[in-house]
Amino acid sequence: MNNKVVVDIFGGDNAPYEIIEGCLVAMRNIPHISVVMCGKKDIIEQYLSNKKYDKSRVEIVDAEDVITNDEVPTVAIRTKRNSSLVRALEYARDNDDVLGMVSAGSTGAVLAGATLKIGRIRGVQRPALAPLLPTVNGKQVLLIDCGANVDCKPQMLLQFAEMGHAFMNSVYKIDKPRIGLLSNGTEDKKGNELTHEAFAMLKQSSLNFVGNMEARDILSGDYDVVVADGFYGNIALKSCEGTALMMMKLMKRFFTSSLKRKIGALMLKGAFREIKGVMDYNKTGGAPFVGVNKVVVKSHGSSKAEAIAGSIGQVVKFAESGLIANLRPYFDKPQQDADHD
Repeated sequence: MNNKVVVDIFGGDNAPYEIIEGCLVAMRNIPHISVVMCGKKDIIEQYLSNKKYDKSRVEIVDAEDVITNDEVPTVAIRTKRNSSLVRALEYARDNDDVLGMVSAGSTGAVLAGATLKIGRIRGVQRPALAPLLPTVNGKQVLLIDCGANVDCKPQMLLQFAEMGHAFMNSVYKIDKPRIGLLSNGTEDKKGNELTHEAFAMLKQSSLNFVGNMEARDILSGDYDVVVADGFYGNIALKSCEGTALMMMKLMKRFFTSSLKRKIGALMLKGAFREIKGVMDYNKTGGAPFVGVNKVVVKSHGSSKAEAIAGSIGQVVKFAESGLIANLRPYFDKPQQDADHD
């Protein structure tokens, strides 16, 4: 039997058709999975009626409601029980053959729903949203947290570091991931009260903590995990995204400003395509929500089919790496031992 990935079909700016199309792309790319589509059954079936796909690998869970970005996340999760997101979360929770789930819907609702419906790994204080970002050496760095927890305590940052260590060790087989603490300077004494206390905890842990680091070095390739509270982590992430978009626009403008430059750009077209591919989130998928009992990937709200397919691929990769089982030993034990493994 194929393992299943559950998808919230009506979450996201381009729902439902781009989300459905992303499921079909993922099924073509990954032959050993099935997809559970949660949403308005009649609309899903009507769209699929004109498509060629293996019907035995698709299950539809009817859900008439949709949670929007304008709703209070916890209230929406509790009251809209027949929404596509809630039905997806509950299906993922209740079925052992489900690898995980994907949604491009309201970030707050996805994170609140995953915590309330799927539940935290025992011992985890707060799950964290942790996107993988490209680096200059061709590898990836995990930024944890990027927005799930805007107010943090030092112990939470230590747990984020432990989750990041387990993630990179499990998924990318890095024996001792290099962990940096996001601060306003590399010196040990830099930072605010939160980072000062977290620094001391990380220094005393058995993790491969390499010290404070600055936001400009996130993509340097010198770190495997960057630890931050959700407030500053989100600012850092959006700054990286904004810089990438600006650079692509500047390159397009400058290389099309004259005939001579257009000829030069034509010769470098392949290189530009590769650079765009590295910087484009549509190529990689979404951000895992680390610390809950199933793999949950939050796709960008504007995701189209390619990004949804990438997110489904991430679920499969993360789940098949044994991520959840590898996370549990760090937290499912007496609290006084939580920073040693």
